[in-house]
Amino acid sequence: MALTSAEDRAGRTALDESGIYRGRSELRSQRIRSAWLFLAPMLVVLAAAAGWPLVRTIWFSFTDAKLSTLGSAGFTGFANYLEYVDYGDGTGEYFGLLAEPGWWSAVWNTVYFTLVSVALETVFGLVVALVLNAEFRGRALVRAAVLIPWAIPTVVSAKMWAWMMNDQFGILNDMLMRVGLISAPIAWTANPDTAMWAVIIVDVWKTTPFMALLILAGLQMVPGDIYEAAKIDGIHPVKVFWKVTLPLIRPALMVAIIFRALDSLRVFDLIYVLTPANDQTKTMSVFAQENLFQFDQFAYGSAASTLLFLTIALITIAYIKLGRVDLGSEGR
Repeated sequence: MALTSAEDRAGRTALDESGIYRGRSELRSQRIRSAWLFLAPMLVVLAAAAGWPLVRTIWFSFTDAKLSTLGSAGFTGFANYLEYVDYGDGTGEYFGLLAEPGWWSAVWNTVYFTLVSVALETVFGLVVALVLNAEFRGRALVRAAVLIPWAIPTVVSAKMWAWMMNDQFGILNDMLMRVGLISAPIAWTANPDTAMWAVIIVDVWKTTPFMALLILAGLQMVPGDIYEAAKIDGIHPVKVFWKVTLPLIRPALMVAIIFRALDSLRVFDLIYVLTPANDQTKTMSVFAQENLFQFDQFAYGSAASTLLFLTIALITIAYIKLGRVDLGSEGR
């Protein structure tokens, strides 16, 4: 009887656990269906607004399309990317985007701009976030004031800085000459040695608040009792930052970096307004726009746009994998 009773209890327990498991599985399935139901309108709009133009752009990159002949474009294969032309006398030459020095110059400019600007914005954004996370009088007002550069439209920022950097009447040259840092005015946006740095300065000024905002959100999630315990134990603040703060805000920091890197890799408006027709600052986006609309080489520009998309996609995937960024965490 005792054995039978124990077996009955074990069977009932197994049935109860099985029922609980089925209930959780059904609840999870319902949540997944509800999530897809709410996401469906957004996915449809995204497919129409981004997916279809992307597919069309990729298609045009394999054609001889021009602005006036988009409907009758003919298929040319990979000629826009790379094509070898045999002159018939034992010599030949490569043509196409991958054989053009101007394209690779634009690629280098884009990568250089991204690495330098994102690195500076991360450091400055981290410093600003640490300051804004401290307790002091008027902190709310300072937080609002810090966001002003980010709130200004990029075109407005570019024009404003273009006037400030003007070599004839710009305030930047006047200030540097007054303190003795330079002896003559500098044409910041026209000089090949300073044009890229002029763009980077403006981008860092404008976008550092965005980085600070994302990092500050991560700092707000760090429990305050950790710092109180470290203070009681007499641990130096610098050591607390490297051993406690930085590891805890690493997920927010990695997400902030990847967002800024995506923006920097496809930068267009800032460079197009601040340094127009400047080979020293021409990026992949500017190169694609010129060929698409200014040079009437729509297929060639589509090929440049496609390579830009692939470059950003590969860099993003590599960053997520190597940096172990979890974009799908369920908060477990």
